[in-house]
Amino acid sequence: MFVTPLIATAFVRSISTARHSSSKVSTFAARLPRLSPSSFLPNPAAKQFHHCASTQQLDMYWNRETSKPSAFHEGEIIREARIIALSDPNDVYNEPLYYRPLPDGSKLLAVGSSAEDFDKEEIISQKPNVMFVSHPNSRGPLVELLKKFPSLEWVHTRSAGIDFIASEDLAKSNVTLTNAKGMFSSTLAEYCMMACSYFAKDLPRLMKQKNNIQWQQYPVLELRGSTLGVVGYGDIGRASAKLAKAYGMRVLGLKRNASSFSDPYCDHVYGIDGLHSLMAESDYILISTPLTEQTRGMISADVLSHCKQSAVIINVGRGPIIDENALIEVLKEGKIKGAGLDVMTIEPLPESSPLWTLDNVLLSPHNMDMTLTFMRESTEFFINENLPRFVKGKQLLNPVDKAAGY
Repeated sequence: MFVTPLIATAFVRSISTARHSSSKVSTFAARLPRLSPSSFLPNPAAKQFHHCASTQQLDMYWNRETSKPSAFHEGEIIREARIIALSDPNDVYNEPLYYRPLPDGSKLLAVGSSAEDFDKEEIISQKPNVMFVSHPNSRGPLVELLKKFPSLEWVHTRSAGIDFIASEDLAKSNVTLTNAKGMFSSTLAEYCMMACSYFAKDLPRLMKQKNNIQWQQYPVLELRGSTLGVVGYGDIGRASAKLAKAYGMRVLGLKRNASSFSDPYCDHVYGIDGLHSLMAESDYILISTPLTEQTRGMISADVLSHCKQSAVIINVGRGPIIDENALIEVLKEGKIKGAGLDVMTIEPLPESSPLWTLDNVLLSPHNMDMTLTFMRESTEFFINENLPRFVKGKQLLNPVDKAAGY
């Protein structure tokens, strides 16, 4: 059964409810007046960044700090965007997609969280050609929908990581895949520098002394002159490097394709075969690579053995990139100084995990990119930037290599 749109005030639910609602489907014939999206757009005065990559390559990717709103809102519409959303119908962050007018030439056909939700003649007959994905359990339904709707041309995911939808079927399909790269980098870069300072200034000791009403001075470390190694020098890594440079740090990067890469914020870039060298040279090691079959377990016991005893591991990528048991061992044995972890192998982190009780671990519940507007901004990016490009036959932003996983 179809669920007609509710008025916006009735739509707003708690985030917890929105994330755990049951499978439903909605069609959208009428919409509420669209609110101004200006608060979700970047500062037009922000300067574009530049590095050795070509301007054409840079123009393919969005960055919420530096990118300017596109000029693709004018021009001839050459095709229609007939959208299905593999999403929770009660997801408050998708309200701009569900309840506001879309760009000319675009229409939302249905929303559902399972393939069966779209098994309706009124949907099938319209031959949907665009899929918006935000439901966390989308891998299986996405494969089914690719088979059900051969008319699909483009799949867009609201997240930057695609590990939750990656599959052999998707990789072999003919659809174009785009993501939300560049939407979450700035706040994760801030967390990276906070984690560096947490250990450099020994914040655990400060807080303990305050609780004990104890005045005892002690020496602290400077970030200036230390080295930040970035495993996965992409958008998040670059945003972190930019801040690290402001602190006077040296920055090393690691990229799959490093031979022709240079960047003003990166002092030296290694290829994959330079991972041991990066670990050995770095005082702070940021893990910001996406999770793929190649990166799963990449930071192994052997790799960790190359770290300085004073090194700090900071993970904002995905938990399984690090061998968590090996990390726990080196933390327990004092073979590295500490770890700042925003992601874990199992989330929520089990209460039995030793990570909870280790004094040299800074834990956060995978929320360091969770600003008040982060997901809504991501939905707005799909609506305001990529949909106009699609209907006017322009290059879509944030193309993803489906086989590589990013």
